[in-house]
Amino acid sequence: MDKKQYVVIGLGRFGTAVAKTLYELDNDVLAIDSDEQRIQDVSEYVTHAIHTNATDEESLKSLGISNFDVAIICIGVNMEDSIMVTLLVKELGVKYVIAKANTSVHAKILYKIGADKVVFPERDMGIRVVQDMVSSSILDYIELSSEYGIAEIIPNESWNNKTLEQLDLRSRYGINIVAIKRKDDIDVAPSPEYRILRGDIIVAIGTYKHLNKLDVING
Repeated sequence: MDKKQYVVIGLGRFGTAVAKTLYELDNDVLAIDSDEQRIQDVSEYVTHAIHTNATDEESLKSLGISNFDVAIICIGVNMEDSIMVTLLVKELGVKYVIAKANTSVHAKILYKIGADKVVFPERDMGIRVVQDMVSSSILDYIELSSEYGIAEIIPNESWNNKTLEQLDLRSRYGINIVAIKRKDDIDVAPSPEYRILRGDIIVAIGTYKHLNKLDVING
């Protein structure tokens, strides 16, 4: 499998989790943020981490943004910056652009200016009432590329009361845990000591092949 090149812009909790996990899956990842502390925190877990203002077109050009396969815009609070950066990376030639939105209006604008995919990570991590999918352990997908996705997964019964370290999901199933939803709480990038309980929803990232294989195992 060819290694993909991702640029993740905006290193809040969601952006940081996505950047780290894509890198763990053996992809080239460039992480960008205007906050120097966030860059320092993530620098050991990605290919390159750059402290710069992503709304500046010349800065993006100097980083060779057009050479990246996928850009993931994770700017959440400042809608204006989110829109500007999405527009710039698209105009500079990034092949596939995913952007985070906070509202439906924000999403419509992002699609209008060229985003290929818009995600609502906070909303999409919520527990869904899935009456017609009781036989499936996968509740929903967020597409990251043609090969990788993020999925909400109902844990296998055998996982209950075991820690993530004991389950070793990356080695056994080829997936990485991004977050775990427990009732109204979300634990982003949970520690190896995190213990799975009945009713938890796991948010995992991996190839569609591995995620679908997990669905067969759990189904």
